[in-house]
Formats: sequence, C-alpha cells, structure tokens
Amino acid sequence: MKKLMKILIVFVILVIAIGWGVYYFGTKLIADQVMDQVAVELENSGQLEAIKQEVQKDPQLKAMLEEGKNAENADLPFQTKEEAVRVLLKKFDLAEIQELQSKASSGLTVEEKQELLNKMESRLTEEELLALKVLAYKELAQ
Repeated sequence: MKKLMKILIVFVILVIAIGWGVYYFGTKLIADQVMDQVAVELENSGQLEAIKQEVQKDPQLKAMLEEGKNAENADLPFQTKEEAVRVLLKKFDLAEIQELQSKASSGLTVEEKQELLNKMESRLTEEELLALKVLAYKELAQ
C-alpha cells in the first residue's frame, strides 16, 4: 500500500511538472511567434512608419506615450517586447489580439481607440500599462 502511495505521489508530481513546463514553454513559444509575426508585418508593410506619424498627429496619444519616456524600467513588470506579449496573452485571448491587429491595420476610429484603451485599462494593472508605454515609446523613438 505504501509503495502504491509513493508511486501515485510521484506520478502526480510528474504530471504537475510536465503541465507547468508545457504552460511555461508553450506561452513563450506563442509569444515569440506572435512577436515575430507582428514585427515582420509592421516592417514589410510600412505600417510602423504610419504608426509613428499617427502618434505625432494625435496629441492625446503622443502625451500618453510620453509617460513612458521617464519611467524607471527596473520597477516595471516587464522590460522586453517578448515579456509584454506573454503578459498580454495571459490577459487577452489570441482571438482578441488578432482582432485588434486586423482593426489596427485597417485603421482605428476615435471610438475604437477609446474602446481599446478602456479594455486595456480594465485588464492590465497600472504598472503593466506603464511598461507598455515605455516599450511603445522606445519602439517609436527609434
């Protein structure tokens, strides 16, 4: 009976460890793929330059991203685009992210921008939002 109990405990621990590994490395793999796909699409389509121009034309958006200019990186929950994607994949499902990407590529109305901002604010902490602003500022300042 004790041997069966030990085998059962070891089995449960292994299943938990494997599950955690699949989750951790699976989200990392998905985050890397999403990040690569978005980066390639933005570069190839010229949308990155269009986004930079849109930010320059929209004072509200420009002011929001300026908040990221002076933030302390060490205090933020993530510092890289890959880490940001992992956090976003935990807070939003892949279908929502793809829908956002397709809307953004076709252009967002003022109402859609506000809806997106409200959704982000409702699901992300202030620190996560600030970290996104820092990353966006760094990316657009290049």
